[in-house]
Amino acid sequence: MFLESLWYFAMPGSRLKPGRTIGVTLLGEPILVGRARDGKPFALRDICPHRGIPLSDGTFDGAEVECCYHGWRFNTEGRCTAIPSLTDGSRIDVSRVKVKRYPCREAQGNLWIYFGRENGAFPDVPMVPEIGERPPQLFEDMIFPCNIDHAVVGLMDPAHGPFVHRAWWWRSRRSIHEKVRKFEPAELGWRMVRHRPSRNSAAYRLLGGDISTEISFRLPGVRIEHVRSGRHVLCGLTAVTPISEAETLVSHAIYWTMPWLLPLKPFLRPFARAFLDQDRRIVALQQAGLRHEPPLMLIDDADTQAKWYYRLKKEYAAAHEQGRSFQNPVKERTLRWRS
Repeated sequence: MFLESLWYFAMPGSRLKPGRTIGVTLLGEPILVGRARDGKPFALRDICPHRGIPLSDGTFDGAEVECCYHGWRFNTEGRCTAIPSLTDGSRIDVSRVKVKRYPCREAQGNLWIYFGRENGAFPDVPMVPEIGERPPQLFEDMIFPCNIDHAVVGLMDPAHGPFVHRAWWWRSRRSIHEKVRKFEPAELGWRMVRHRPSRNSAAYRLLGGDISTEISFRLPGVRIEHVRSGRHVLCGLTAVTPISEAETLVSHAIYWTMPWLLPLKPFLRPFARAFLDQDRRIVALQQAGLRHEPPLMLIDDADTQAKWYYRLKKEYAAAHEQGRSFQNPVKERTLRWRS
């Protein structure tokens, strides 16, 4: 159901303080995400191997997780360190009792979890260019009531803006016009070559100067928009992480180097949340029709990116299953559509 051997966005790092744990469900798996006293994040399967109770119902002292049922303790690597009910001379080797550990990385203020077989070499964690290791200035996330595919296709759809995101501060139906964009293959996905943003995108005017933007997408569902204005940049990272077959976590982190935007942060947050909620509401409405399993249409050129996404998934899954190198099916191309 879900692609493996990839990094998935879990949560912003600011949500997890040292000595704390949070229980979440990602890719249908119960995950305990924690941060040790030294600040290092970790992720374990949120199930005690003894009686199956969630470890998130227990306690964490910054070094070990203790199950609330029988007091079994596990370190941040998932190895059992103590079983209180054992007596002296017990033949049980406590260290051989383990909870599944998931590789966990923190980058640019975000926590990523790797799902899949570990073979000693991990792909790179998705990174936003030209902002260093700074955390996002603005973050919003929302649960979409849909399968990951519909969340990804909906978010990358270039033609829905004047209808779904119709607003005085963004676009109107009257602003629709033809657009021509060049695309090229990129790591695990594709890239919309750098260009001047559309004249019907009013929000870009806040940045001033000579503005250009580049948008990239990569599996499993990460979209990065990199906007340059003179010597400054503004970047948006949107990550789509499946919770289950019917729910998807959509996370949006915004970074910028423009000092004049910082005072506007309290005013920008409602707009960012409203924008994300417009996408959430439209896929929620879509579910009424999808329950009848209708055949769906994908047209050129507006839906070409959706076609690429499905081809990428198919090729990545096949390469993974066959143990061969991934061959990107996306080819350089110019697309035209109206929006």
